[in-house]
Amino acid sequence: MSIVRPTHDGETTAETTAESLGAHRQDQARAPEFRAGREEHGTGELVRQAAQQVSELMRAELRLAVAELKDKGRHAGTGAGMFGGAALVALYGVAALLAAAIAGIAVALPVWAAALIIGGALMLVAALLALLGRSQTRRATPAKPEKAMDEARQTVAELKERATH
Repeated sequence: MSIVRPTHDGETTAETTAESLGAHRQDQARAPEFRAGREEHGTGELVRQAAQQVSELMRAELRLAVAELKDKGRHAGTGAGMFGGAALVALYGVAALLAAAIAGIAVALPVWAAALIIGGALMLVAALLALLGRSQTRRATPAKPEKAMDEARQTVAELKERATH
């Protein structure tokens, strides 16, 4: 391991002995010396560095957001698949319950009449769900975020107004 240390005249030397490693650890506690020849950065350079650092920070934040969204998307996909499996099993369960209802009604009526009653009830439920779905679909069109667009327009107008004053 090589250590670069300043000498008394400003030159640097490299040391690699075990003794110098110990001395180097002790030197870390001292404050750095002020050198008259050291250049201070101007305001323009500091602004450039700040803009560069903000840009790098934003890129890092975007990379983090993308990674987080990928992870959440993977979990959401797995969850959606499980919900789909649950829906399929529930469909089979409903079919079994419907068969049991038909068999129960078939004790008092012929089997065809029991199936007709259950089928009619299911068609009524399907019609009701279709009407409710149509009303919800109408509320979703047009498929653009109108409120958000209006707020964005207001914000832009307000920023333009402030910029001119």
